[in-house]
Amino acid sequence: MVRFLAARGFPIPSPAVVNRNGQRFGEAVRRFAADNHIPVVRFAKGGRTITVMGKHLARQEATGRSGVAAIGVAQEFQRVATCTTRAARNGGAPHFVWDRADRRVTCFYLYVWDADFGSAFIKICTYFPYPIKVWLNGHEWAKRRAAQSGIGFTPLANGFATCTDHSALHEICDRLGPGAITVFFERWMSRLPLPLGPADRAAGYWRELSMRQIQVSRTLVFDRPHDGRVFFEELAADNLDPGRPEQVEPIFGRAVRSTTTGVFAARVVTRGVDVTINAGYKHSRVKEYFKEGRALRIETVINDPTDLGVLRRLPHLDELQAKARDVNRRLLDHEHVGQGLRPCESSL
Repeated sequence: MVRFLAARGFPIPSPAVVNRNGQRFGEAVRRFAADNHIPVVRFAKGGRTITVMGKHLARQEATGRSGVAAIGVAQEFQRVATCTTRAARNGGAPHFVWDRADRRVTCFYLYVWDADFGSAFIKICTYFPYPIKVWLNGHEWAKRRAAQSGIGFTPLANGFATCTDHSALHEICDRLGPGAITVFFERWMSRLPLPLGPADRAAGYWRELSMRQIQVSRTLVFDRPHDGRVFFEELAADNLDPGRPEQVEPIFGRAVRSTTTGVFAARVVTRGVDVTINAGYKHSRVKEYFKEGRALRIETVINDPTDLGVLRRLPHLDELQAKARDVNRRLLDHEHVGQGLRPCESSL
């Protein structure tokens, strides 16, 4: 904090300076919205933000141009810098002691429609160290690359129901890596109002992406959906306990020791007639369900890359994807070995 403020020309690390910078950032966001006729939406507590923003994203998508569709404003708890002021002694200057704590602060959600990634958002906190969260959908990126390559496909709610060239589509999906995401991030950092400016970047203060949550899926589509439904119902009935330590260990490829944190048990979630089976390891989980009435879907959701022995920085995305795909594969292998049940090849 002292070095950052000194680089900005403030040798005394006063909280007043930090407060003013946050206020200027908030004003810059509001000017940006007014100048570009961007709707500003104040999020209600407990509301689904994507539902609120959906119509704005659809409107921006209809233009065919990348742009900010809407800006959401919310009060949220964030891990930010906090300051305690110690009174001056013997006529000296007061002292400021900085630490970190969870505080309720203003956050801006800048919902964008991107020509490469479709709908996405970038959340920026208004208080130091101005944490940023980026959400985007790799499947949308793959869809656009497939269309550009002339591959015909039928979408299936964050998946592909059919395609004209399976090998080429797999290759496209494998190409999504740190480079494409970094290009997305830097492109929008150059267009949006930010609490840090070019002078801060020149002084060495800028952003480096790390992985907070990564979801990697495998979708097996049935040509005869009824066969798929029957298969999944049998699969679910006979595999309700993949979360036990002796089963989670080979599925995730990680040892479960007496010191390993987490609740090791399967969780079955039923919504109407749909059943989802979840098995967790530490902060992460793998889930399996029957999607859109015609596909067996397996999704590994990594909430902490270190759960799989991978570092958090974005350059390690390829390694994390490979390990998550192995989890998806091993879950299928586990179910096959456990009961000799596999999808009929003629129905896939």
